Formats: sequence, structure tokens, C-alpha cells
Amino acid sequence: MTDITATELKERQSQHTAPVIIDVRETWENEESRIEGSRNIPLGELPGKLDDLKDLRNAEVVVHCKGGGRSASAKAFLQQQGFTHVRNLIGGIQGYQAG
Repeated sequence: MTDITATELKERQSQHTAPVIIDVRETWENEESRIEGSRNIPLGELPGKLDDLKDLRNAEVVVHCKGGGRSASAKAFLQQQGFTHVRNLIGGIQGYQAG
């Protein structure tokens, strides 16, 4: 599945059709700034949280971090685990806040 732009995500949020959003930054980063409705699961903790996420295997999931690097790793990991609709937020939260 293709990645998502900040503009598309904001439009989806305003239409109340936003996908599940997972912030893979560290907890302290999430506490400084966050996308409303997102769930914080730091990248290093993601493997241990797979059981909690099993209901999302076929749901649209957007992963994000600060700029896109960690979330690209998270996307690849989740796809390897059988998640079928994972998208990376292009530009991360920096792009989201700038747009």
C-alpha cells in the first residue's frame, strides 16, 4: 500500500475516516507533541505489542515518527508480520505539523 501525505491524513481526520495511527517515536517525544487520536508504541516495543495489534492485521494503519525513518522500519516490520494495509506518514510529524 502506498504511503500517505500529511494533507491526505488531515482530510481523512476532518471527515472522520482516519485510519488507525501509530506513533513509533519514544514516549518522551510523544509527550512533547502528538497527532490527535494516535497511539504511542515506540519502535523498540513494537514486536512485544503484536498481540495487542492482531485485530488490526487487515485494517488501514498509518505509522509515523519524527521524519519518516523509524516509521519506515515499523511499516516493513508490520508487513512482515502479516499486516496488509500499512502506510507510512510521509515527512512524519514534522511534515504533519508544517502542512
